[in-house]
Amino acid sequence: MQTLVLILGLLTAFGPLSIDMYLPALSAIANNFDAPISQVQLSLSSFFVGLAIGQVFYGPATDRWGRKKPLYFGLVLYIVASFACANANSAQELIAFRFLQALGSCAGMVISRAVVRDKFDARDSAKVFSLLMLIMGIAPILAPLIGGALLEHWGWRSIFWLLGALSTMALVASALWLPETFTPAPVQEKKNVLRVYWDIARGREFLAYTLSGALIYSGMFAYITGSPFVFIEHFKLSPGSYSILFGSNAAGLIFLSQLNGQLLKKLSPQNILKRMFPISALLGLALLLTGVFLPKFEIVVALLFLFVASLGMIFPNATACALAGQKHAGSASALLGTLQFAASALLSAGVSYFHNDTIVPMCTAVGLCALGAYIVYKGILKTS
Repeated sequence: MQTLVLILGLLTAFGPLSIDMYLPALSAIANNFDAPISQVQLSLSSFFVGLAIGQVFYGPATDRWGRKKPLYFGLVLYIVASFACANANSAQELIAFRFLQALGSCAGMVISRAVVRDKFDARDSAKVFSLLMLIMGIAPILAPLIGGALLEHWGWRSIFWLLGALSTMALVASALWLPETFTPAPVQEKKNVLRVYWDIARGREFLAYTLSGALIYSGMFAYITGSPFVFIEHFKLSPGSYSILFGSNAAGLIFLSQLNGQLLKKLSPQNILKRMFPISALLGLALLLTGVFLPKFEIVVALLFLFVASLGMIFPNATACALAGQKHAGSASALLGTLQFAASALLSAGVSYFHNDTIVPMCTAVGLCALGAYIVYKGILKTS
């Protein structure tokens, strides 16, 4: 069990590690290529696009050929793309290689969720996802620190060499210790893939938990996108103080995700969500009103901390409930991930587009996502 969770955690971590570890190096990369930083930032956008698109293809592949073969393909692609990024000679090359890197990263994200669904029921799945949230919470804290240290001592290219090395370790560990958890059914015709997705999307519970979870996920990315301006530019925090603040919010998420694992011994994931979605919606509404009418530093910090922490009890349970009972777990996992990242990319772009030198865009986006998640959850499930 512990070995399985460690391997799945490493596979899950490639997404946040690939995003957060090279952020401190954006300026250095721009200087190295003699390119505007706005162009280098497109390498982050291309990564998000790759994450949203790639998952669609891994889902049917894992349901057709099992979990491990598509995982091997994705990890090899990630390794090759990471080393290509390390040897990129222009911003355009880096943008293209980051897209390929994201396509490889998708495999671990999709297949780790599918493996959990294969081996555990809804309650135990939620416990495992809570453990994986521990890694997801630590990654945003450690990744920028590691990236900054590598940048200072060995340059920005060393970041991608490290990512390639980590993915090589994951490939070896998966080959040696990750069991094949799915026996493929008779080969399906390619024309059935869209129908499989359609059948999954029509399920009321899948739709409720996936869409509400995607909205909450988008709220987190709206916070990630907008918080550097809000706290460094608007509230005049130093970058170091902002890192501490960002890390404390991640620590809150970690704490509640582990508390969630303990609560699942007595409560079902559905019961926990029934309590947490209204709380998250109230926090979002309070943040929205604060941003518009009372933009005080202490209030914004407190509300954001509570909102981000609450996600530690929403993400694991919403994921487990969405995947529970799914016949095509790989495709369901892929559709869930695609909707999450597509919605997050749109919300992040919206925060940037409506930027007006105030905290209103970020607070409004987070608040609307939290309120929307509760409305979708309540409306589709018609819970009492």
